[in-house]
Amino acid sequence: MKPVTFISDAIYVAKAGSMGRGVFARQSIRKNVILEIAPVIVMTGEDRTLLDQTLLHDYIFEWGDDGKGCCMALGYVPIYNHSYEANCEYEMHFNRETITVKTVRHIDAGEQLFINYNGDWNNPKP
Repeated sequence: MKPVTFISDAIYVAKAGSMGRGVFARQSIRKNVILEIAPVIVMTGEDRTLLDQTLLHDYIFEWGDDGKGCCMALGYVPIYNHSYEANCEYEMHFNRETITVKTVRHIDAGEQLFINYNGDWNNPKP
């Protein structure tokens, strides 16, 4: 299988008001379209303790089955904002050290793309 790593030309980063920056659709995008497959930098629990004391705390993901480690995703992944009504989902591939982002419904041009930081795109738990 040929490795694929890309950021789709269909998305871009722009100011998102009080949310800082966000990821937006440049054009309409169908449901179940992979927007990016981003490599990650995997770090230990010790690294996470240090990162939690910095601004990067807001941009890292828990990583691994034990939840003690973390990763920094490359690409646009750290810039997707959170919504309990997310229009995209992310999937972690521990063995490949990547995170894939794909749409869960049709997206209109200009629409901001959201993931649910809880993991499952439709998880309403605060």
